[in-house]
Amino acid sequence: MLGADLGYVGSAFIATDEANAPADYKQMIGDCGAEDIVTSSLFTGISGNYLKPSITNAGLDPDALRAGGAAAMSFSKGSSKPKAWSQIWGAGQGIGAVRNTVPAGELVQ
Repeated sequence: MLGADLGYVGSAFIATDEANAPADYKQMIGDCGAEDIVTSSLFTGISGNYLKPSITNAGLDPDALRAGGAAAMSFSKGSSKPKAWSQIWGAGQGIGAVRNTVPAGELVQ
């Protein structure tokens, strides 16, 4: 009955016990706020929001990212570019309300 409406539930759910995200990713969400979100098309060719510290950790300057185009959509293992999702972590501006990792049920309440 819920269909796809529950498919996009927000970045706060990345920092829940049940989420299959690395502990460092969950911690970074708790440590960051909206000011730590960088919008870029470099990593996938499509504009997305990413955590500034993860960009820095990948050896890139988050304030000097070039734009990405259709060629950026290559997800082959042979590319040396840092990968979205595995190295460059996405999050939305609502992460400012997240301070620690909690069970999903607690977050919903």
